[in-house]
Amino acid sequence: MLKKNTFLALCLLLLALSPGLCLAGNNATILTYHRFGDDRYPTTNISSEAFAEQMAFLRDNGYTVIPLADLVSLLKKKEQIPAKTVVITIDDAYATVYENAWPILKKHGYPFTVFVYTQGVDQNYGDYMNWSQLRELKGQGVDLQDHSYGHKHLAFRPESMDKLGYRAWVSGDLVKSMALFSRELGDTPRFFAHPYGEYNQIIINEAKDLGYEAVFTQDPGAVGSHSDLYSLPRQPILGDEWASMAHFEKILRVADFPVTDLTPYPQQLADAMVTRFQVRMINPEDYIPGSFGFWVSGLGWHQGQREGDILYFTTDKPLQRPISRVVVSGREAKSRKLATRTWMLIHPNGDGAGR
Repeated sequence: MLKKNTFLALCLLLLALSPGLCLAGNNATILTYHRFGDDRYPTTNISSEAFAEQMAFLRDNGYTVIPLADLVSLLKKKEQIPAKTVVITIDDAYATVYENAWPILKKHGYPFTVFVYTQGVDQNYGDYMNWSQLRELKGQGVDLQDHSYGHKHLAFRPESMDKLGYRAWVSGDLVKSMALFSRELGDTPRFFAHPYGEYNQIIINEAKDLGYEAVFTQDPGAVGSHSDLYSLPRQPILGDEWASMAHFEKILRVADFPVTDLTPYPQQLADAMVTRFQVRMINPEDYIPGSFGFWVSGLGWHQGQREGDILYFTTDKPLQRPISRVVVSGREAKSRKLATRTWMLIHPNGDGAGR
């Protein structure tokens, strides 16, 4: 779950500055949902009525909803992503997926993926689907993938663990989930979505080593032809503002900002004092000069400085939050769309609480 904070407010401000709908042929939006029609949990819920309205909007405005596997295949083959492409994903496997979301999705004939919290299902935790329901979904063509065994805050290394023990802890959770998934559903999962959307490079590397073909965050953004298969962004649809139609329409206009060499890269930092944030732009000539910027949790907005294909800013203020998200952005010269790339940093003293 991605909680509301000033990062969300900043993203809404950025999107509000974006001009009218401009179509680009090389971006896709991956939507991610959690609960449907369950107002007991407003921060992870969308009403069934709002969800139905969003699905109708996709239908009525020429969007094509494709299976997650098809998008991954396009990226692997380096083929162009068609304009107005959308993918629907759902995390955790709550019972309201079966009860409230599935009938709406069936009505539209939309493919979708459920990332399954395997321990929650296996131990019959309240509010989750059971294996029989998941097998029924699978039999009807629904894509099921992995969301970890224990749904723990894996990005935070426990103080009692050294780096080797931490890697074993992460890997052990994923291995256990893969085995349980395979036993109950008959397939080895191909894709993995980070629990809580929290990650670092160690988790990504462990998932890659175990054979997952793609890994998904909850970092808001679009998927483009240069997107990293092991750090694919998804737009969270939850809460009040982020489940609204106004927000829904705006996120469909966001483009991917293709960058590499993220500095610092996603990790639990050794020092909270990061003096320079930097990326290398893949196609700097595609963007309006002077439109580049960075936003960092707790540090606010900074104009991006450019040296060739390097974009950066410097600061003398340390990171304060257990999780900090870094957003780098620019505006496309041709489409005038706002393009963003987001990644996550973990505070040296982060413990997964108080995010």
